[in-house]
Parts: sequence; C-alpha cells; structure tokens
Amino acid sequence: MIKVLSFVKFIFSFLSVVSFGMFFPAIVAFFLGENGMILPFVIPAVSVLAIAITINIIFKNVKIKLSARGGFFYVASCWIFASLFGSLPMYLSGFFPTFADALFEAASGFTTTGATILGDVEILPRCINLWRCEMMWFGGMGIVALTVAFMPILGVGGFQLIKAETTGPEKGKITPKIADMSKILWLIYSCFTAIQTVLLMICGMDFIDAISYSFSTLGAGGFAPHNAGVGTFNSPAMDWICTIFMFMAGINFSLYFSLIRRRFSDITENSELKAYCGIVVVASILVSVAIYPDHSGLFDTIEKSTFQVVSILTTTGFVMEDYDLWPPMAKIVLFLLYFVGGCSGSAGGGIKVVRHVVLFKQLRNEINRMLHPRGIYNIVINKRAGRKDI
Repeated sequence: MIKVLSFVKFIFSFLSVVSFGMFFPAIVAFFLGENGMILPFVIPAVSVLAIAITINIIFKNVKIKLSARGGFFYVASCWIFASLFGSLPMYLSGFFPTFADALFEAASGFTTTGATILGDVEILPRCINLWRCEMMWFGGMGIVALTVAFMPILGVGGFQLIKAETTGPEKGKITPKIADMSKILWLIYSCFTAIQTVLLMICGMDFIDAISYSFSTLGAGGFAPHNAGVGTFNSPAMDWICTIFMFMAGINFSLYFSLIRRRFSDITENSELKAYCGIVVVASILVSVAIYPDHSGLFDTIEKSTFQVVSILTTTGFVMEDYDLWPPMAKIVLFLLYFVGGCSGSAGGGIKVVRHVVLFKQLRNEINRMLHPRGIYNIVINKRAGRKDI
C-alpha cells in the first residue's frame, strides 16, 4: 500500500509541473480572444494541482524511495501519464474528433516524434498550436529532468530517474547534487529558447509564432503552427536561425555548462562533439554538391542543404522544401542521417553519435588486432581509454 501511495504522490507531483505549462496557452488564448479555449487548459491544470496539493498534505509522511528498477518504472509511467494529461486540452477543445487522436498528438509531442494526425494545422486555434509545440519543448530536455529539479521539495533524490530518463550512454553528474544539475540544464535550455524567440521576432515573426518555433526547434521535435513550417516566411535569416539552434539542440547540454565554467578542455577533447560537427559539415557539402544545379545560387544551396541536414540529423524534422525531388545522392545522404541522431545528453533523438563513434573505434581496433595479434587496443573516448559507461 505504501508503494502505491508513493507512486500516486510522485505521479501527481510530476503532473503538477506539467500543469503549470498549460497556463501559458490559456493566457495566450485570453489575449487573442480565443475565449472558448481557456477552460480546456485551465480545468485540467487546476484539477491536477488541487489533487497534487491534497495528496501531498494528506500523505506528507509517505516517502518516495527509488531503486534502479523503480527509476525505470517511474520514468515510463511519467511519459504515459504526461501524454494522457497533455491530450486533455486538445480533446476538450473540440478540434480533435476522438480522444485517441488527441492522445496520439500529445504522445508525439512529448516524445518529440513529430508525427501528426492533422492534415491542416492552420485551422487550429493558435493557443492549441502553441501547446503542441510546448509539449515538444517539455519533451526535448525531458520533463522528468525538470521534475527532478523540484524533487528535494518531496524529500527524495532523483539520480535513479535521471539515469533512466537520459538519452545516450553517458550519464555523469555536472554538479554534486542532481537537482542542481537539472536546474542548470533547464536554465540553459530556457535561455536558448528566449534568445531564439527574440531573434525570430527581430526577423519579423510575431511573438506566438516565434516562441512556437523556438519550442519545436530546441525540443528537436518539428511541430509547427503552419503547414509549410519555417518555409512559410520565405526568410533566409529565419532559416539560418532555426538551423543554428537545431544544431545547438543536438549538442550535449553539459558541454554548455563546461563552456560557462570555462572548462574548455571538456569541449575540445569531446570525441562525440568532433564527430557530430564533422558529420554536419561533410553531409552538408555532399548534399550541396548534389542539389547545386537545381538551385538559384551557392548561398541558397548551402542554406537549404545545411538546414535539411541538421533537421534530419537532430531528428527535428523541419522541412523547407520537398527533398524527395532532390537527386539520388542527396536523398541517400539524408537517409543515412536518420540512423545517426544527436549527441548523448542533447534534445535530439536517434541512436546518438557517441554510439557510432564507439562502433567505428571498435571496428578499427578489430582490424588492427587482425594485423597485429599481439597488440593491446582500447577504445579511447574524450582522450580517456577503457570507458566502461559507454
């Protein structure tokens, strides 16, 4: 019984964090005059907050204890309940015919998959499109990581949750306390979002569109409030801004903390970052060479090829034009990028670059071992040999 109460207490505490995000589109709906969309956000948010507060008052003495196995169970449950909870505003809005459709959209958003049941997103109220993009923003860095930042309030540590939640093989701490680490990473993530929003507004987007595209870009998800995505605006400046921030979203966020702390060796010696940058440069060159004859000039070619390479590599999924019409060489390069993904500890999805680095280093070692059977070979990552956590 204690385990059940502990689980219920944690889940509603987790959902209360998500519920705060619902007030933002509700406020937007109010200011845009979309008054019918306010209650679909406010009712689920207030209900969950009330239940969470009640449970934490009544069962304040119930402690949440997590084992390694429990961490995986709690994280899996978080994503399921987040999708169920996040689907409520969309279903209550009346723009999704069935709850299954709303649930599909929410699950796609929180997991940053980017699939949608909608053929025309522009018929939706702007607050609903904002919520679709905001779910991707939550999912990009990881809602569980955000919840962990508030875990000390519940009197529980969150390292088991972070181990289960973090994508990629490297799960080291950047600060002694895991809650402090989560706060720092989310602060960096939020700052990037704010900067991109401001830059897009400078280029001509209004605030709602700018923050919606920033949510999807930094979350590496790809939802957009327009059917043609970023291409709607026909602005090279906006395209480059999105390309740069998609690229940044695909980098391990702990490296930004190292940059702030001026631990430059952590960056210059990072094997995964070198490989990630190399893949972007090489793939962009190959695609540019392939599509150059069909585009208006060198800069236009580089813009579109780099945008598409970074979008696919980081699993963001933004599309500027129909690349199915591109030459076979370009399509082959883009197809291969689907199997790479972003860096570990990034907002990007996929297999992760570091795993490919390990694979190729091990392949090289096996070839060397065949040529020199008496040799001793290690996999060297970040200039350290014999890493056991890869």
